[in-house]
Amino acid sequence: MNGASFAPAALVLNVNDRDSVRYMITRMLQRGGFEVIEAASGHQALQQVRERRPRLVVLDIKLPDIDGLDVCRRIKQDADSPPIKVLHTSAVFVSPEAKVQSLNSGADGYLSHPFEQEELIAVARSLLRLLDAEQRLRDTARELYQANQRIHEFLAMLAHELRNPLAAIVSCLPLIEREAARSDAERSARHVMRRQSAHLRRLVDDLLDAARVTQGKIEPKWETTDLAALLTRVADNCRRTLTDGRQQTLTSRIPAGPVLMRADPLRLEQVFSNLLDNASKYADRGGQVELALEVRQDRAHVMVRDDGMGIAPESLATIFNLFSQGEVSLARSRGGLGIGLTLAQSLVQMHGGTVSASSDGLGKGCTMDVTLPLTMTLGAPPPSPVNAESVIRSSALRILVVEDNDDAQLMMKYLLEAWGHEVLVASDGSAGLHAIRTHRPDVALVDIGLPIVSGYEIARLINADDYRSQMMLIALTGYGAPEQRQRALDAGFDLHLVKPVEPALLAGVISAGRPGAALS
Repeated sequence: MNGASFAPAALVLNVNDRDSVRYMITRMLQRGGFEVIEAASGHQALQQVRERRPRLVVLDIKLPDIDGLDVCRRIKQDADSPPIKVLHTSAVFVSPEAKVQSLNSGADGYLSHPFEQEELIAVARSLLRLLDAEQRLRDTARELYQANQRIHEFLAMLAHELRNPLAAIVSCLPLIEREAARSDAERSARHVMRRQSAHLRRLVDDLLDAARVTQGKIEPKWETTDLAALLTRVADNCRRTLTDGRQQTLTSRIPAGPVLMRADPLRLEQVFSNLLDNASKYADRGGQVELALEVRQDRAHVMVRDDGMGIAPESLATIFNLFSQGEVSLARSRGGLGIGLTLAQSLVQMHGGTVSASSDGLGKGCTMDVTLPLTMTLGAPPPSPVNAESVIRSSALRILVVEDNDDAQLMMKYLLEAWGHEVLVASDGSAGLHAIRTHRPDVALVDIGLPIVSGYEIARLINADDYRSQMMLIALTGYGAPEQRQRALDAGFDLHLVKPVEPALLAGVISAGRPGAALS
């Protein structure tokens, strides 16, 4: 037999308590090009496996101490051992039931004595080829997992890094809008800035959520939700921010009464906002967008339809994949990041529902169908949104801004001064800690990812100071994951706000002075 394909020779452990049979099998394997070690009992076999790590064990079932079935089980259950193939042999246990018992113990193959050398070598080589193929699959799976982890870590970090410049832009808008626009062009420019900054914020949030939801790290906040009221709010917001500006018609068919279900209303709004955003984006100017809700037995069926560019048949199978956009032109005039549908599908599945896409082809529009399970359990209605501007306190406060991004720091300073507050700034954690202890501000807005001393450490260091109870300590950061929010509160922050925070909300929480909340 030619063993040239195994270089270096594969190590095989031959286990048999009969010297003559063991010698014969060893000679067969050696002629096939294998390196062979031997054992005459179960205990010796397990010791050889631990010390020599053979790739294949030719294991007789009938042994004087531990039977070959138990030896096989122990080899296969050893988590510290590399994968090993086991070939059972026997001259006694040759019935079909014995072979089934052998395979059930974890063996990869079975030969009954007497067998020919060619048969033994062929089976051994087949098992080693299978072992190599399995190892390649494991290596590929590990590489894919690591690559997937790196992608999601990158997405999360990208979202965080984008929040700082976005926060600076959002803080500029109230300052610009303090003066009346001097022309229609300036008024339009302001509207564009506000609309596009809101769009950018949503893209950043989607990036972060896509990274989290695909790793199963989003924890829903369940409550009884009126789906009909939720869809009405989403449709009204879509008309105001998207379809009206594109001269599109959004029609909605939603039942007048409540449609109750157990849901995370924030995440469901995210789903249907994404679907309507997609429908409007891919519909033509002056086109039609439709939103409909029907209740059939114990499930809600929500349809979002547009009459726009449609989806090619070959793209329907991958349209929910991360970064998939079907046929996208080089101009990317309708682009986006290709993450909205991935996020929508994951969030719908989190609610026990399904989402599917259908289209008659390019230029013939698209329909998204979402089904969700319903519950008729009544609960308290969702709280009405609070206008934070209405709680702005008239008295000036001393506020410290600890922020290492110069633009974000400057714009926050200007905004707070425009509200009548005295503002101090620091550009790193050490300077921020010194400013807190020296100036004792009423409010400290502290970034988390600071040079020298982190925001978490600042909170921990000042929590024992005697004036801490008189100061509101707010984390204003790009780190918005639930575990990061909880870590901020555990470190001693009174509030956790995620950049870019809406100016009205920031004004409200500063003036209301309500510690212990976690807002985003």
